[in-house]
Amino acid sequence: MNHPSKGLTGAVVSVYIAGEAVGALTQTFIGDYLGRIRFMQLMCVVVTIGTVIQTSAQNMGMFLAGRVLAGIAVGGMVATVPIYLSEISSPKHRGLIGGISGCGISLGTMVSNWVGFACSYASYGPTQWRLPLGVQIPWGIILFIGLSTFMPNSPRQLIRIGKIDEARRQFMRIRRDLASHEVHEEFALMRAQIEFEQHREIKSLGEVFKLFRHRAFVSIAVQTMTSLTGVNVIQYYQTILFKSLGINSHMILALAGIYGTLAFTSNVLTTRFLTDQWGRRKMILTGLSGVIIIEIYAAVMQREFQNTDNKVGKGFAVLGIYLFVVTYYGMLNSTTWLYGAEVLPIALRSKVMGLAAASHFIVNVGITEAGPSAFANIHENYYYVFVACSSFFLVVAYLYFPETKQKTLEEVAAAFGDKVVLVTENEIAVEDAVMQDKAGMMQVESTQGKPAVA
Repeated sequence: MNHPSKGLTGAVVSVYIAGEAVGALTQTFIGDYLGRIRFMQLMCVVVTIGTVIQTSAQNMGMFLAGRVLAGIAVGGMVATVPIYLSEISSPKHRGLIGGISGCGISLGTMVSNWVGFACSYASYGPTQWRLPLGVQIPWGIILFIGLSTFMPNSPRQLIRIGKIDEARRQFMRIRRDLASHEVHEEFALMRAQIEFEQHREIKSLGEVFKLFRHRAFVSIAVQTMTSLTGVNVIQYYQTILFKSLGINSHMILALAGIYGTLAFTSNVLTTRFLTDQWGRRKMILTGLSGVIIIEIYAAVMQREFQNTDNKVGKGFAVLGIYLFVVTYYGMLNSTTWLYGAEVLPIALRSKVMGLAAASHFIVNVGITEAGPSAFANIHENYYYVFVACSSFFLVVAYLYFPETKQKTLEEVAAAFGDKVVLVTENEIAVEDAVMQDKAGMMQVESTQGKPAVA
């Protein structure tokens, strides 16, 4: 596109992130109204339109318009998916199931990097960039179909809008791991807590920070924190960083593919084996500490070797970028998106999670727009900005982020000093009787050949 300037190159990235901020705020205003499933379906339609426009772009204006639309959809999704997954997960496996969204992001990173590498071997021209963008098109359609067919509604969202019978049915569908009495007890506790919180229904953002200051602060802080580690700057501009080390273009794209593979592999392993077992707080503290040390190391290595012929030294500089991606995606990527959603009461989840995601993207706009110019002018010293920010958030996390592992979303309130409603044996017995009724009706539907809830 006529050799865009560094500023315009930054705009290609930053307008996408600006769109993500708009999408996150859209979720704040209409997410609860549409419900989790319908809102995600709307975003599937928007992202498909955006990716088609990007792929078929005839000029920079058309390309940027497609970037904005795709960004809006991804921003809305990123703010909603962790909420949805946390609401349909059991306390024991919420780290695993909630962390799947982060693993999906890192899978996308890996695939996009390797597709970029493969397309670099195409002859110079539109195929080199249209094909990688076109690969994005089917996924919104696939997700729309999945949401329309077999994905369950959030029982917590259904309770909040008064659809108690449907909430019971969906809860029984997704919690088949529980014994009969445990199903009744957990549903009764969940319903009681949500109905109690509805009596304190929030009418304005001012009330959010008055009644749930700590929980809202933690959710917004954990999302802002991830941007200020510098992960998106390093991810988007790693090719510039590799080029500064004198590496040729094909090798640069191969190194980017390895970057994505390490991101996905470390993300999957820690989501599977650490998030529920070790806990969110420890992972966040460990991740931030690692990021600080590694970014100092990466800055030193690049300063020492980027203008030399020392191949071993340049290898150590590349190692710094790889150590960063393993630490960030292994410890922070899935953990922070999940944690930001699960610390909030249901009345605030859409509102505050949207604000938190928007803060994440708005900060990203600034630091990624500045990326090309910063690396051109202050070089590796840009890393020290992220070292300072990560150090600040390490102190904040140590002082203010409580542990949430193995707790129901309703029990998390106690970790912040909020009231957790207790239910009586009589209330559980009543719930037991109603659920037995519902289970019988579902069985009848199944034997009569109607679609059973499965």
